[in-house]
Amino acid sequence: MVIALKVLITSYHMGEVPISSIGRGLCVLLGISMEDTQKDVDYMVRKILNLRLFDDENGRAWSKSVMDKEYEVLCVSQFTLQCILKGNKPDFHAAMPAELSQPFYNNILEHLRSTYKPEMIKGGQFGAYMQVHIQNDGPVTIELVSPSAPMDPKQLAKQEKQQQRKEKQRSKGPSESGRERAAPRPRAQDPNASSGADGDVSSERET
Repeated sequence: MVIALKVLITSYHMGEVPISSIGRGLCVLLGISMEDTQKDVDYMVRKILNLRLFDDENGRAWSKSVMDKEYEVLCVSQFTLQCILKGNKPDFHAAMPAELSQPFYNNILEHLRSTYKPEMIKGGQFGAYMQVHIQNDGPVTIELVSPSAPMDPKQLAKQEKQQQRKEKQRSKGPSESGRERAAPRPRAQDPNASSGADGDVSSERET
């Protein structure tokens, strides 16, 4: 998952030590999941660099990308985007472990630099505790999820329950309403037929 913020200025520090900063452009908060692959990298890099979040020369909104405007991109690793709440406690087991996500993060930076201009892509200290200062322009904040990313666990559980209900309905056979719709219509009464209970009912309706 990626959160892209249109910014006027962004910087982050470790304590009092400045690590990285940009002017106008995009601050990208990157949450790497256990399921992410090179396919996700390709998709995210393409979207980050081509999102039309900026005005053109005539002031028309949503017309230009960060590359069109030759703005900067600051990419910050943010494993907390992979949070799953268990009650009120955040759980981060869906995030890729640090020993795997660090080379994955570096790969994204290199892909951004090779696709755009190396000097316009900024990274930082992976895994460090930082203070990030973001001046959001708009505010404009875009959430990007790659198509191959895993589905949200709640949505997955909901779909499983729906599937289980469908399977139970199939095992029980057609529903009552279905049987009623499928039941044949009663034939018209034969006037020569002997009167019985049905005849008594019909005579009662006519009275």
